[in-house]
Amino acid sequence: IGASTGGVEALHTLIAGFPEDCPPTLIVQHIAACFAPGIVQSLGRVARAEVMLAESDHVLRPGQVLLAPGDTKHMLLARSGSAAYRTVLRAGDKVSGHRPSVDRLFASVAEIAGARALGILLTGMGEDGARGLHAMAQAGAHTIAQDEATCVVFGMPRAAIALGAAREVLPLGQIAPRVFADRRAGA
Repeated sequence: IGASTGGVEALHTLIAGFPEDCPPTLIVQHIAACFAPGIVQSLGRVARAEVMLAESDHVLRPGQVLLAPGDTKHMLLARSGSAAYRTVLRAGDKVSGHRPSVDRLFASVAEIAGARALGILLTGMGEDGARGLHAMAQAGAHTIAQDEATCVVFGMPRAAIALGAAREVLPLGQIAPRVFADRRAGA
């Protein structure tokens, strides 16, 4: 999941709709590092899944939602053995004007998880995440962008839609129900 301006509120709505045993979820929200622990705490109050600050080399498990720890490092997905995934926090220059960058996260997900992944791009200014979401779509992942009517700022989703990166464009309140509809139907 990637978000920027208006994203904290959007994340509260989205994560509240995730089941306790949701697939491991990685979030890049453009924020200063000093605000990340507070966001984890506030998301934890609305989530059924466990919400935590991402750490490098954390092996991902169902029921976990990990937030990139602010503006000091990029968060990437990596392999952990043959079947598992882990987070990697890596220093580096800003990408698309940001660190952490949604583009960097999504590009790593496209490369490592491919069609087994799902990418969601929420409200935000600029274009961060658009190219990464496009890479995910090209790798066979399902991709969703938040619609203009429910965005605080439609920049990031608009850029992704313009690239053809979003397979679906949905109002914020319909994203979690859409993502987890198959699970509720017994699929």
